[in-house]
Amino acid sequence: MNSSKFEISNFNEYKEDNRLEVKKAKGGLPQSFFETYCAFANSQGGVILLGVEEKKDGSRHTSGLKKSDIRKLIKEFWDIINNGKKVSANLLKERDVKIYDINNDVILVIYVLVASRQNKPVFLNNDLFNGTFKRNFEGDYRCSREQVKAMLREQTQNTMDMEILENIPYEYLNMESVKAYRNRHRLAKDGHPFVRLSDEEFLKSIGAVEISKEDGKYHPTCAGLLMFGDEYNIIKQYPNYFLDYREMLDPTIRWTDRLQSSSGDWSGNVFDFYFRVYNKIIKEVKLPFKIVGGTRIDDTPIHKALREALANCLINADYYEAQSVVIKLEDHKLEIENAGDIRVGKKHVLLGGRSDPRNRGLMKMFNLIDIGEHAGSGVQEIFNTWIDAGLEKPLTKESFNPDRTTLVLSFDKTSDKKQAIKISDKNKLDKVRVHEDNIIKYLSTVECAKTIDVANKIGLSIARTRNILANMKELEVLGSNKNRVYKLRKNIKKK
Repeated sequence: MNSSKFEISNFNEYKEDNRLEVKKAKGGLPQSFFETYCAFANSQGGVILLGVEEKKDGSRHTSGLKKSDIRKLIKEFWDIINNGKKVSANLLKERDVKIYDINNDVILVIYVLVASRQNKPVFLNNDLFNGTFKRNFEGDYRCSREQVKAMLREQTQNTMDMEILENIPYEYLNMESVKAYRNRHRLAKDGHPFVRLSDEEFLKSIGAVEISKEDGKYHPTCAGLLMFGDEYNIIKQYPNYFLDYREMLDPTIRWTDRLQSSSGDWSGNVFDFYFRVYNKIIKEVKLPFKIVGGTRIDDTPIHKALREALANCLINADYYEAQSVVIKLEDHKLEIENAGDIRVGKKHVLLGGRSDPRNRGLMKMFNLIDIGEHAGSGVQEIFNTWIDAGLEKPLTKESFNPDRTTLVLSFDKTSDKKQAIKISDKNKLDKVRVHEDNIIKYLSTVECAKTIDVANKIGLSIARTRNILANMKELEVLGSNKNRVYKLRKNIKKK
């Protein structure tokens, strides 16, 4: 090709997420070449430049490859990549390999595509567990057995949540959650034929239960168990299952509110978690409203975007992995994080139009109560809504080993960084005051108490209780460290 058409800067887009690799290749194909090929194929794709070296100052230059070198490289490359015993899958066509002449030197450019989930993992030397690599911000790394197993789970056409659980009885479903879901379905789909069905028929119709061929009885599907089961039953199928909402609105307190699926005082299932978290967010965040025909409309595009973001997270989480879902509400942003990578790739999820949910059964159940998008446009709509509102562009991040996906929604304006959507300071302060009042009530019944005694009485963690106690002017502190106790000052009126 014409040397004037080749510029290193043309590959700058691949620097994002470390998807650009340069290799001198003076002595032939380097041993690490196919490790990088596999890593790109199993991650987000990338481009490999052979015949380029990187100096210590970060600059890149040709390494002196000639046309005779390139002929040998290309033959070696195609021979190995088409050898199934060396490389498990060849994803490349001739058009993905390009040659450039640069000032009497030659560069070979190889564009590596992302493997489809049906072809993952791509691995080397016929060794699935030792020959699989992925890419992170530091380079190529060998995948753990758990990561390889996760990729194998993703291969099937039916998503992992569509499996019927023959060993789990119908009674493991929480019927209060089912009742609440049916009420929402009735409101969302007035006149829908499912409304008249019995609970068992309804749950079968939405994919939550199936009839077993073994005993002829109804058993939950994985989706049904996740959506409607109790946490202590869900972990029998998903030992690492854990949903976590953290509200961190006061820098002096570790968290101002927390909701965990393992707490034991609520069902802990996906359905109840979704609505509990959504209601907490809209309570703490002062969302805008619209006036239509003189009537206030509280359900705005921002509300819809938040619902879409939460549902997208729960639908695409890998519940076999640790910390399945973590949602953090801070003073200026909301972070929504789930286990698992982006199945269609980061590029395509931002463009929209491609849908490949990790849990298709959960997606169907959310869709039936008018939550979530079918056509793969959900993330794109969230971005558009945030941009239209004049807020900072959302950020999508992937991290690997373990694989996790994070969506960051900022509440800051793009121009002057002033908060456009404000966290409710009143709600935040009200919660602290309630805890302070409870502490005063407790200390009015005892002469003094240690931090652990106060924490147990008011139902907070020791760390959070300690932070509240340290800021209460109504208290007198006696002793230090392990001997520290608190008592009411004499002039404080007992409540």
